[in-house]
This record gives sequence, structure tokens and C-alpha cells, in this order.
Amino acid sequence: MTDRHGPVSASARSAVTAGPTAAVRPRNRKQLIVEAAGRVFSERGYHAASMEKIAAGVGITAAALYRHFPNKYALFAECADLMADRLVDALGEVPTGAPLAEVLTAVTRVTVAHRASGGVYRWEARYLNREDRRHLRAKFGHVVGRVDEAVQREYPLPDERLRAAAALGAIGSIAMHHTSIAQRRAEELLSASALRVAATDPAAARNTRAVELPAQPVPRTRRAEILAAAIPLFARDGFASVTNGQIAEAVGLAPSALYRHYQGKVDILAAACLQAAGLLAQGVEQSLHGVPGPRDAIIALAATYVAYSFEYTALNSVAEAELAGLPADMRRPLVLAQREHIAVWEQQLRLARPELDPRQARVLVHAGFGVAVEAGRGLRWQDRHDHRTAVTALVVGALGL
Repeated sequence: MTDRHGPVSASARSAVTAGPTAAVRPRNRKQLIVEAAGRVFSERGYHAASMEKIAAGVGITAAALYRHFPNKYALFAECADLMADRLVDALGEVPTGAPLAEVLTAVTRVTVAHRASGGVYRWEARYLNREDRRHLRAKFGHVVGRVDEAVQREYPLPDERLRAAAALGAIGSIAMHHTSIAQRRAEELLSASALRVAATDPAAARNTRAVELPAQPVPRTRRAEILAAAIPLFARDGFASVTNGQIAEAVGLAPSALYRHYQGKVDILAAACLQAAGLLAQGVEQSLHGVPGPRDAIIALAATYVAYSFEYTALNSVAEAELAGLPADMRRPLVLAQREHIAVWEQQLRLARPELDPRQARVLVHAGFGVAVEAGRGLRWQDRHDHRTAVTALVVGALGL
């Protein structure tokens, strides 16, 4: 067979005879699905992500998606596993005994390249079953171990593993926000930030003044009692897994009685997130009162954020993990509150480091938050003064002060 341009191959004849509706299935279809799923899970959270939305991101039907994964959980577990494997593989290419900067650069390059799907780790501990969680943590343990080995070799200060985990927290923070920044610039900022964290003496902030946070409101009404009872349940089991019956039982009410105080369970979650934002905003206002300059302001902000994270661990966990699942109208004021909080940090950081542009400052502020989270986890959120001061020093180190 020939056409006006010459002979036509057998494969081309097959394509012609198959008709215009024929489509070639990509050989990497499963990988495309996992990539799309990682983006949806990161953006919407585990429960708000749907198989239909994930399928649409690949250009297939939900029915076709189920040919590759039996359910959403299996897909979520695959997403979590994939990023861990990428980190392990990247470090596998770094020679044993390589400089710490080389180790951190390898981790940063992979993390930044896949930032859109990296947010699944906000929920891995909450939604993976015990066996999958154990398997995943073993892989992350290997990553932390490689960083820890390099930290011990180059910066033999106390708390090597804490500094290693905190440095990885600075790098991983890029997956938790949407600040637009060039990939190369993000890699440079985060690698340098992580290196500073690793080199920070956790005892450097031992003289930081104690932070007095506003007290969490004492439940004096039935509505407040319901909220106080729901927060630890949401933190322990996840919002979607907690039932109205469990909340009502914790307060000594019939489930139907909850509706006299809240229209639904999501309204309780929104109230928890608003309480978290309010407590943090009050703490920031108090901490900045009378500070003499931007450097002192940054240290005060870091100490306040760390104190808040330790003192209100359950509340903060709920606000951070469940915000994405709120309806848009409930989420909007909370997002605005977050932006206002970050803007305060950004302004003070740029005054302290005028060479930074707004995007660079914002990336570093989030890196500081990532350090606080991972260091706090490493310390099992045991609320002690020395823990607070150590984490504060690491956060300040991440910011380059």
C-alpha cells in the first residue's frame, strides 16, 4: 500500500484500518495514575479525593482506573511508597561518606521535582494501616539514617538525629504550599536551609525567653464542650473516621442533641480550625510587643510558633491535616488567616535579610514550619522547655539568621 508520499508501513496500515476511535494505551499508564493521584491527594486530602477526580487527571474513566487499583486506599499507599522509593534511590546514587551538602542536594532535587505530589505525607500516619505504615517508616528511617551519618561526621554536636530529621523537614516543606518559584532556585534555597539546620547547635537558644501563649478557652457552654471533646478524637482518628455518636458519647449527649449546637460535624471541624488560627494570632501579637528589631522579631515568632505547636499539638494537628477537606466557604477565612500569619514572618525576615525577595522569604518561612513539625515529631511532642528551645534554634537556623 502507498500514499502520495510513498510506501505505508504495516503498523501505519493497522492504525488506519483501526479507525479514528482507536487509542494507544500508554505503557506507563500506572505511573501516570500514581502521579495524578499524588497531586489530588496532596491538594484535597485523603477523604476529599475521589477516584473520579484522579481518573480525570489521567484522561481515563474511573472504571479504567479500577483495573489498575482495587480501591482508593491501595492507590494512596502506592503514592506514599513511590516518593519514599524515589528518595531511597536518589541516596543510593550518592557514595557512602559523601559530603553532607551532596546528600541534602540529592534529597532536595527529588523533593522539589515532585512537590505537587509530596503532600500525601501529611496523612500517611493517619490513614495507612499499621503494616503499610511500618513499611514506609522503615524507608524513611533509611533516608534519615543517611543524613544522620553525614551530620554526625561533619557537625558532631548534640542531637544529631534530631538535626537530620529537622533538615529533612525544611526540604519537605516545599510540598506543603503553593509559592511559585523556579525549581533551581527552590533547590538552592532549601539545600542551604537544610545545611544550616544540620549545623545548628540545638542549645544555641537556651536563653530564649519563655513564651506565654493565650490559654485555650475553658469549655463553659455545651457548644464549647462538644468542640473540646471532638478535637482529640479528630486528632487521633481523623475527621472522616469520627462519628457524631463518638463525639456525643464523649460529652454525654444523644447524637441527635449535637444538632442543637452545630449543624453538622463539618461545622465542629471549622470551629476547631478557627480556634487554632485565633490562638496562634493572639500568640504572635503578644510575642511581637516591644521587640527591638527584625532579628528579634523572627526569634520571637519562631519561639511562639514552636510553643504553640507543643502546647496545642492536637488542635494544630487537626487544623493542618483537615483544612483541605473543608468546603470552600468555610476554608476561605482560614486560608486568609494563614496568609496573614505568613505575611508577618515574611515582612520581618526580609527586613532581617534584605537580599531575599518575597517568594524566597516565603519559601524559607515554610521551611521553618517544616523544621518545627519534624523536630517536634522526633521529640514525640514532649512539652519541655529544653525541647522548645532546641526546636526554636533549629527554626531560626533554617531561616538563615
